[in-house]
Amino acid sequence: MTDQAARPAVAGRPDTPALIAGLVTVAAWGSAFVGIRAADRYLAPGALALGRLLVSTAILSVAALARREPLPGRRDLLAIAVYGIAWLGAYSITLNAAERLVDAGTAAMIINSGPLLIALLAGAFLREGFPARLLTGCAVALAGCLVIGAATIHGARSGVGIALCVLAALAYAAAVVVQKPVLARVSPFQVTWLGCVAATIACLPFAPALGGDLRTASAGAIGWTIYLGAVPTALGFATWAFALRRASAGRTAALNYLIPVVAIVLGWSVLGERPPVLALAGGALCLLGVYLARRQAATGRH
Repeated sequence: MTDQAARPAVAGRPDTPALIAGLVTVAAWGSAFVGIRAADRYLAPGALALGRLLVSTAILSVAALARREPLPGRRDLLAIAVYGIAWLGAYSITLNAAERLVDAGTAAMIINSGPLLIALLAGAFLREGFPARLLTGCAVALAGCLVIGAATIHGARSGVGIALCVLAALAYAAAVVVQKPVLARVSPFQVTWLGCVAATIACLPFAPALGGDLRTASAGAIGWTIYLGAVPTALGFATWAFALRRASAGRTAALNYLIPVVAIVLGWSVLGERPPVLALAGGALCLLGVYLARRQAATGRH
């Protein structure tokens, strides 16, 4: 990566490469909710997480051998490991378990309370501030999450699924706050690759379960697992890291509120899942909240 590619955009000017990278991430991660929903009918949550990590780590390791970048220092390696285990490991397992209990679109809308959590954590730990409009956006989006919860809880199983989605969102938000400072010193590719390696090692205890599940899994489930490793993980996390390096954590994360739109459309067309109207209304509130937050971010610090 050249110095020009790594340089953040000037405040107030659109950063087209970062925007494109962010939109690629949105499309990849939106499709992941559908892929998980399809694959975890045959693979247990931990097995599915390890399966997609093995695919992504293999792909990125081949690229790493070609790039031959020197490894980062010990402090950055530790931070990358924390980011990888929290997001690529704990988040993935928790989300996989949640999608056994709630539909893909609903899971995506709840998980995407994460950008608001990221904005708050970034304000506290990365000194990105707490603009009034951002806080208003947080309140509106939180109301949207509560509406989604009211629309989709149908007994204890759905309640557990929503709770797992909330835990996944917390892991995701914390990982981004850990990841952002490292990107000032380490290339987006290396952060993604080494994060995948750390998460893969952490998930190795699920190897026996993966082996057993693959013996009985359908060809479609195996294909979805490969897709999840190649596109949402290897590609999606690399483009995310590129975009995050060039802009504030809050502004970058706000783009992720487009993910539920992708997940709902694909969940409806591919899996035949139609979320309740009230859940869609909650999603609209979430989108309104991030619109308010992103308007403030566009005029604030980068």
